[in-house]
Amino acid sequence: MQAISTISSNEGYIWAMPAGRPAQSNRTDFGERLHRQREQRGLSQKQMAEKLAVTQQSYAAWERRSTALKPEQMAALARILDCSIEDLISGEAKSRRVNGPAGRVRRVFDAVSRLPRHQQNKVAEFVEAFVAQHGNGTNAKH
Repeated sequence: MQAISTISSNEGYIWAMPAGRPAQSNRTDFGERLHRQREQRGLSQKQMAEKLAVTQQSYAAWERRSTALKPEQMAALARILDCSIEDLISGEAKSRRVNGPAGRVRRVFDAVSRLPRHQQNKVAEFVEAFVAQHGNGTNAKH
């Protein structure tokens, strides 16, 4: 006698279903903040683990259990998630910059600051020439 499946072929897997098995424990406060930041950036645990050079299982433990992280791991988390270490630890977002450009321009200049010095100089020359040609923004047309 052969077993008969009672599950329709259209039912089993739902594409929007989260990957992995359900967690058996609640997240720590730190883990909840870490999870929220990661989700806001649209990153998976696997992607985070790759960026941090750890296993996915290790990263998952950071989100689930009380874990002592090294200072360089905290710094890497803050850099990848574009938040402050204080925000990860306390949950109280503090502005990392008081002055300077906001939004898209800030993100571009942050990316430029990570380029090699000679490439930064090329970008600075271009921006300086552009600003000189278009004035200080008072004549800018939108």
